[in-house]
Amino acid sequence: MAAMKPRTGDGPMEVTKEGRSLIMRVPIDGGGRLVVELNAEEAGRLKDCLLDVTNQLAR
Repeated sequence: MAAMKPRTGDGPMEVTKEGRSLIMRVPIDGGGRLVVELNAEEAGRLKDCLLDVTNQLAR
């Protein structure tokens, strides 16, 4: 029987390029990670959305 490693939310938020995709890993409350696969267009739209909301918070 193979040993199983526990999944934890430890570690930084990160984005890596794998092939044509960008893989975003975000630690979540309660352990684990949210893993999202994006293409370049989707990543650009996500960036725009995040910039909009953070600019609104800064006002």
